[in-house]
Amino acid sequence: MSRIAYFGPRGTFTEQAARVLAAGQELIPVETVRLAMTAVREGQADAACVPIENSVEGVVPATLDALSEATPLVAVAETILPIHFSVLTRPGGGEIRTVASHPHALAQVREWLDANLPEAHAVASSSTSAAAVGVLDGDFDAAVCAPVAAEHYALDVLATEVADVDDAATRFLLVRPPGELPEPTGADRTSVVAAAANRTGTLAELLTELASRGINLTRLDARPTRSNFGEYRFFIDFEGHVAEPRVLDALTALRRHCRNLRFLGSHPRADGTRTTIEPGFGNDDFVEAAVWADAVRKGDLA
Repeated sequence: MSRIAYFGPRGTFTEQAARVLAAGQELIPVETVRLAMTAVREGQADAACVPIENSVEGVVPATLDALSEATPLVAVAETILPIHFSVLTRPGGGEIRTVASHPHALAQVREWLDANLPEAHAVASSSTSAAAVGVLDGDFDAAVCAPVAAEHYALDVLATEVADVDDAATRFLLVRPPGELPEPTGADRTSVVAAAANRTGTLAELLTELASRGINLTRLDARPTRSNFGEYRFFIDFEGHVAEPRVLDALTALRRHCRNLRFLGSHPRADGTRTTIEPGFGNDDFVEAAVWADAVRKGDLA
């Protein structure tokens, strides 16, 4: 049985995602995203489940930073969870003056809180589950949590299916040390982090290498390198799998433009969206072009 670290404590959406991505495996809650990855890097866990982006609040900076530093880890699977919250209170109820949760969660239920608990003060906590623990300890009157939290904490459920945006969702990754990758499916995602030179046109050059190979971008984010002010790493997700000739060709080109290019994985997309390939940009086209170039190099043009 594999050991899977996840951003805890128990009762978070990340636990729900880990149950999907690592069904039947031993789940180990840890306090932060960085510590979940550290557990894998130090051999205390076989893989880690971490959030990567939310459809309302955007990317999770802690995950991007942890992926770009220390020993490389690669994503081998992903899942997308609908994000609807439960509001938990102490047994027996009482006046609700404070409502706690992770800042991302509070941002996604702001309208609901204004309409249903207008007198309550919102308090940020390190996680949705930490807010539930705070309610148990008497620090807060209510907590905005993942529904699974009700399984772990002896609290009353004041409301369920709470969300300002009905179709809000979060994407989670399962990451592990580099090794054999999932086989390509035709509906895959490849991720890299690029540290390029700080000069005019650098980002345009990177994106042009993808566009010139007919590769569709699915996400682009920038994070400071934290070494020199104004220098950034670019986190790039795009359609396709490294096993495809056109994607491998693109990665080779990106590497030429970068001081450092870290491969973050190729894996099936959770939404099942198949890669769109325009005429002239298929993998067979790249293979045939390579065969032709090799024939030219050998002088075999008959």
